[in-house]
Amino acid sequence: MKQIIFTENAPAAIGPYSQAVLSNGTLYVSGQIALAKVEAGASIEDETRQVMENLKAILEAANMTFENVVKCSIFVKDMNNFATINGVYGAYFSSNPPARETVEVARLPKDVNVEISCIAIQ
Repeated sequence: MKQIIFTENAPAAIGPYSQAVLSNGTLYVSGQIALAKVEAGASIEDETRQVMENLKAILEAANMTFENVVKCSIFVKDMNNFATINGVYGAYFSSNPPARETVEVARLPKDVNVEISCIAIQ
């Protein structure tokens, strides 16, 4: 059984996917981007913060917090931004951070600089 999770406090999906799916106590959150921040020319720090706030809103819609997150995947357009992204990301995990990988990719949807997805458990 799966339950689609949606909140108006995060961007709607830009394709045929859901913001998140809850199945058997596990929440799979689709990759989040900060398109409006990129279009406005915001810094990588502001872009990353918005991505994390999008994730937070989706977690809250599933009655979870970052404490429930067990795995994150971070995709970056430029690994030179890693330290800045990592600093913002780390502020959302006060203790016992989740497992994670960070991968540099050639291009991301809508030409954003960072995309983050996560898996959380109840």
